[in-house]
Formats: sequence, C-alpha cells, structure tokens
Amino acid sequence: MTVDPGSGATVQLRVRNTGDTVDEYRFEPVGDLAPWTRVEPPVLRLYPGTIGTVELAFAPPRTPDVIAGPHPFAVRITPTEHPGAVTVPEGTVTVTPFTEVRAELVPPTVKGWFRGRPGLAVDNVGNTQVTASLSGSDTGDRLSYDLDPGNVQIEPGRAAFVRTTLRPREIIWFGSRQEQPYAVAVRRSGSEPVDVNGTFVQRGIFPAWLVTVLGLVVALAIACVAIWLTSTPKMQTAAREKPQQANNVVPAAPSAPPASSPPPPPEDKPDDSGGGADKEPEGSGGGGGGGEDEPAEERTAAVAVNELAADGAGRHICYRAYVEGDGWQDAVCDGAEAGTAGSPIKALNIAVSGTGGTTGASAYVGAGWREGDEWQKGEDGEDVVLGSTEESDPALQGYTIQVFDGSVCTDAYVKDREWLGETCTDPGQWKYGGSPMELNLQLESVRFKV
Repeated sequence: MTVDPGSGATVQLRVRNTGDTVDEYRFEPVGDLAPWTRVEPPVLRLYPGTIGTVELAFAPPRTPDVIAGPHPFAVRITPTEHPGAVTVPEGTVTVTPFTEVRAELVPPTVKGWFRGRPGLAVDNVGNTQVTASLSGSDTGDRLSYDLDPGNVQIEPGRAAFVRTTLRPREIIWFGSRQEQPYAVAVRRSGSEPVDVNGTFVQRGIFPAWLVTVLGLVVALAIACVAIWLTSTPKMQTAAREKPQQANNVVPAAPSAPPASSPPPPPEDKPDDSGGGADKEPEGSGGGGGGGEDEPAEERTAAVAVNELAADGAGRHICYRAYVEGDGWQDAVCDGAEAGTAGSPIKALNIAVSGTGGTTGASAYVGAGWREGDEWQKGEDGEDVVLGSTEESDPALQGYTIQVFDGSVCTDAYVKDREWLGETCTDPGQWKYGGSPMELNLQLESVRFKV
C-alpha cells in the first residue's frame, strides 16, 4: 500500500483459530513503522475454527524522520494458550515523498564599509534529498554576491550553511549610512524558489559632519592667509632717514684696530664619565639579583597537541572550554569531554596536528554570527579560539569546524538535550555542531576527533 506523510492508510488482517480450544490472540506491530502503526483491536478472542479480522492503521507524520520509499512492516501475533506458536505476517508500505525547504539569514541585518558577511542556513524539513542553487539580488543592482558554496545538496532532516559575502558596487566616502534591502534565493528544480530577505547597511567612510568641519577649517585658513598678506607693514631703516635730518653732522674718525693677540688655549673639559671604570652604568642593578620569577606558560590546546606530536607522528586534536564562572578548563585531546553539564561554554580553544590546519567559527542561534568573528584559522600546532571570554558577550550555542586534510568528528552536549550524537565532516569540508537552529539552546560540553 501507499501512504502520504501526515495522512493515514489502513489494511485488514484476517486471523483463523486452527486449534481445538478457545484462544486469545495479542497483536504487536514491529519494524521501522511500528511507532506510527496502530492495531484495532489489540486483542482478539476466537473459538476453534472461526476467523476474526483486525485493522492495521498507518499514520506516518509529515517530518524528515520518515524517509520516502518502501518500508517493510510486520505484526507479531502471540496466542495466549500457546505462546510458543508465534506468527509474524509481513508487508510493505510505500511512503510518498514530500519536499519542504526553509532558509534563514543569520543575522538578517549586517553593517560595513566595504562588505557584509551574513550566514545563510538552509534546512531540509522534507523526507527526500534536496538539491538547490543559490543566488542573490537587490533593487538597482547595487550589491555583488559571493556565495560559498553556490549549490547545496541536503539530506532529509539536515541543514547546510552557506558563507555569504555582500560587496557594494560604489563606496560612500562622505555622508550618512544607507540601507540596501536584498534577497537570497534558494532555487530547486520544478518548484518555486524560496527567497530570504535581508538588509545591508553601508556606512560612509567619513561622516557628514566632518565635511562641514573641514570646509570651515579650509575657509578659516584662507581668510587668515589673506589678512596676513594684506596687513604686513613696510619696514624702513633709520640708517636712511638720519642723514636726511642731520646732514651737518660730521662722522667721527674711525679708531685704530686693536693689536692682534693669540687665541686663548682650549679649556680642559671635565670627563663626564666620572673616572671611567669606577662608575657603574645606570640601571645595572648592582650585578643582578632581586628579579621576579617568570610566570608559568599557559597550557593551551596548541601546547597540548604539540606535546602529542613530539612523541610521534599521527593526527591529533586538542581543545579546552571557557566555562562561564570558571574560566579556561584544562586542555583535553582526541575524543575526551570538555566543558561542564549545566554551565554554558563561552569560548573554545582548538589546535590540531597532522591535518594541515583547522578553521572554525562561533555560532549564536539567537544573536547570529558575531561580526569580525565568523571564521578563525590556524595551521598545525597553532591555537584557534572560537567565541569570546568577555563577560558582556553571550554564551556559545554552536560552532563550525573544518580540517584541510581528512575529516573531523564532533559531538555536542546542549542544554536540556544532552549529547546530540557524533557527526563527521566530508574530507576537507566543514560541519556545524551545537544547538539545532530552531531550539536556541546554550552549548555545555564538546568532543572532537580527527
């Protein structure tokens, strides 16, 4: 039979008592569809040689949990009088496919002078695989769009995250900021595209008031120069005026030059060094001593992973969590648990060896990716820090992670949901871990393996 998700279908099952006593039969659905299968009545009492009928009702929900396609089902029939004579009739139910895609920009409004970097989350809430292409548009063609990746293939119940970069085609040098609405379209073959709307706020390089101030300063400078040039007094010497007023004055005869004398001997200058070797150089400290001990080196994830790499070749990943109220915990490696159940994680410190380096980004389901902190990158043996240890910043709710050689596996423990289950990236690709987008829960513990 065939059944549509969100609706129901029924089939009748006939049971015959071939024994010589009155017996009672109990019916129990088994198989993948058992949670959505109901038997009416669940118990049937038959006399010898009689036939009874029960009805199997199938009602799979319209969720990604029920994958489209054929699903085997079975019913276990147990006689009360003869419990060892169990019968299990089987059948097949085909669940029809349905597609439903949801998309969200995180955050929906971004600001910048030269570019904006919102994140696009595309969720497949249907029961069949979805392949879609992505494109951006706006009125007036004032923005250019860089979508990475430009095409996504999403399994049922999964989400894809796309890095979106918006760039204005013209730079605002002077003036106030301008808001530019835009849309990112998720297009699937044979269906209407899903448009996600956002706003890019482009800031001016120089504010409008600065133009006014510069104009006033230039005008004032020109006025000062003009006043100085027009009001400069004429300089006259008394040497030209006095002969005209006293022409009868006879100039005095010049006196004889004094006898020449030898130049004085050079004066001996005192030695500024104060006698040379007897004076110690300033700041010498009298030959050392009295210095403070240097603080011990902080044991970050990079220190821990480099210790493992020094013992021999291999792939390793070390990490530690900054827990709200407790600060940085000790670094752990290769699948160990970091964090504390019940306490939110504000930042993660990650380092790898043997993977060609790692990148990652902190995620805030409610607040979106923090501007300037979307992607952090580190080579082998270098620290990468996701999130923030500032008291005013929110706790982490998720993260993305990637290694350049091979795969990385991650498992997250979020509030009220415990461990979500380990997932691994495709080689060289990235993966999101943490709170489901629709739940908005805080991250409390993590595990990583490479």
